[in-house]
Amino acid sequence: MRCPTLLELPKPPRSKKRWPWMEESPQLADVMPGGDPWPKISIVTPSYNQGRFIEETIRSVLLQGYPDLEYIIMDGGSTDNSVEIINKYEKWLTYWVSEPDRGQSHAINKGFEKATGLIYTWLNSDDYLLKDALSTVAMASQDSPKSGAWCGGCLRVDMNDSVLETSWPDYLEVEALADWLKNHYSQSACFFSGKAWQQCGPLNEDLCYAMDLDLWLKIAKTFPISKVGRLLSADHVHKGAKTQKDMARMYTEIFLVQIRHGYERLAIQDISIWMDEYIALTRKLGWISRFPLFRPFMPIARIAWRRFLGQ
Repeated sequence: MRCPTLLELPKPPRSKKRWPWMEESPQLADVMPGGDPWPKISIVTPSYNQGRFIEETIRSVLLQGYPDLEYIIMDGGSTDNSVEIINKYEKWLTYWVSEPDRGQSHAINKGFEKATGLIYTWLNSDDYLLKDALSTVAMASQDSPKSGAWCGGCLRVDMNDSVLETSWPDYLEVEALADWLKNHYSQSACFFSGKAWQQCGPLNEDLCYAMDLDLWLKIAKTFPISKVGRLLSADHVHKGAKTQKDMARMYTEIFLVQIRHGYERLAIQDISIWMDEYIALTRKLGWISRFPLFRPFMPIARIAWRRFLGQ
């Protein structure tokens, strides 16, 4: 499918002014500059009750001006307004369904079972692509056809899409990726070849947080991974994001993935650092709590402490 134009899509809310609401990427020619056909790109969006964000996600994909897009949405049976929003864009979707699933990894795997592209990625429904992301990745795949994945930069944005920070991939060799806490990058800015998926997929459905790291390590052991020197996506930072709510579980999965891939030393090193920080903080709070002037604030400190442990 060729991406629709801005005028073809439903009108956005009046309060929305910028990308991807009132701006679009230029429509690309039918063939690449060298005359080759553009590689088909398959994108899967897993979603559950993300009605606040999903329309921005959908529009950021559809307004890429790309000539050969396959867009699949796997909704997990949302009970908010997500299905209503998806229905607005149904004519431009390759496939979509709203039904219960066994979690994000399962939803993504089901989506890729429908995919037929040469380049794959998944885009969570609270993240979005930046302008010209797909053409940039397609050109990168032509420049480095032996690569199994192409990773670019990502913006971390707040609820108003104001930029908080920029994240870039540094080292993409397998040994560096295994040291994930030092060399992590955003999943939304990483695309991979259909061949890499066929050889290294599907996602491990037992993993809820580190399934992307598990996939990147599998790909990096088999193919080169190339860095793309452009910003490709934006990730929303919000309290409802599972990586913000369940950081302890996320770290636990990262350590387990490191161990499964043969990097026990790195896992032990990271666990030690994490525990040292935890112990140092408990000692500091214990020392402070002995001061008489601190006692009136103990109830507040206990609440803050419980929230910290929850992270």
